[in-house]
Amino acid sequence: MGCMVSQLAAKFAFFPPCPPTYQLKKRDDGRLTVVSPAAPAVVGDENSLDVLLVDTKNGNKIVAFYLRNPYARLTLLYSHGNAADLGQLYDLFVQLKVNLRVNLMGYDYSGYGASTGKPSESNTYADIEAIYECLETQYGVSQEDLILYGQSVGSGPTLHLAAKLPRLRGVVLHSGILSGLRVLCHVKFTLCFDIYKNINKIKKVKCPVLVIHGTEDDVVSWLHGNRLWKMAKEPYDPLWIKGGGHCNLELYPDYIRHLCRFVLEMENMTTEKRLKRIRQSVNLQPKSNKGSICRCCRPHCCRLKCPECSDCSCIKCSWSFRCFECCWKPSCFKCCCQFCKIPSLGPKCCYKKCLTPGCFPCCSRPSCSIKCFCWQCCVGKHGGKQNG
Repeated sequence: MGCMVSQLAAKFAFFPPCPPTYQLKKRDDGRLTVVSPAAPAVVGDENSLDVLLVDTKNGNKIVAFYLRNPYARLTLLYSHGNAADLGQLYDLFVQLKVNLRVNLMGYDYSGYGASTGKPSESNTYADIEAIYECLETQYGVSQEDLILYGQSVGSGPTLHLAAKLPRLRGVVLHSGILSGLRVLCHVKFTLCFDIYKNINKIKKVKCPVLVIHGTEDDVVSWLHGNRLWKMAKEPYDPLWIKGGGHCNLELYPDYIRHLCRFVLEMENMTTEKRLKRIRQSVNLQPKSNKGSICRCCRPHCCRLKCPECSDCSCIKCSWSFRCFECCWKPSCFKCCCQFCKIPSLGPKCCYKKCLTPGCFPCCSRPSCSIKCFCWQCCVGKHGGKQNG
């Protein structure tokens, strides 16, 4: 049943252009070039564009465009939306390459453009993994110099790869989705047969995440982007394009301006600066030493300040207390009797038959009965009469 639903969701998720907007042609020297079916002319500058056929682990051959920028320091790996192919995106790739000053790698999913196979969630994961391996082996790109960019459905393979690469430079989510079924049905929970469970993978991304979304997106609600941004470990300043839809965000001036700022900051971010930002974000989180509940004693315990103490101060858990400066309410006999060993409090024991043999000789007035559980008696602060 789950497999059938997944296949049905895949049919709604993938709409490859038919027929494809480009064709591949092999030159005399063996290199591949791109030809537009409408005008049989070569697309792109042959000196700055590499056309590749990359094998995936699922047995498909996918097409990839690699655009060089001689001034680039970083590389952008672009995963496109569900209703486009590389022929439609080439002009956008050129603009991004020039304006962002990056090398750019774009690819067609299995079943898109001139790529073989059929589009599916598992195939897109295999596709992006093959492209990343190609960048590593053929172009020498390390994850420290890589920014992943995912648009719409492309946010799925993007976060899949980002969750596996702990040293990525950055991630861009353009009209990203929380999951496939959340787009179709607006459910608030994750089912086992859901596709592109980005809501779970965003938490595993360890690099800055830029979220771009249109406020009037009628395909993927703005709420998807907002929640992805809130769930990211290192969220970058988001770009909410007022009035923007699902497929027209590139037309707004703020789009390229904000992207340029993000890429520039990623270029200037060293490992030292990044670690400093992570430490600052951790230090800014509110800390609470009281009021947290442990499973064994529920509301009857508190967290302690001293790292050498146990986590809880209930009678079930507190037999291993070591520090009494932070234990505000010791509730077991062992803790109570060990007050005798604190010089500032003096030899004051709360129980005439001390459970710790090494403690009893120093107790000069064992005056509390077994029924006394009040810790004030141990330190002489209780105002009432003790039971003898």
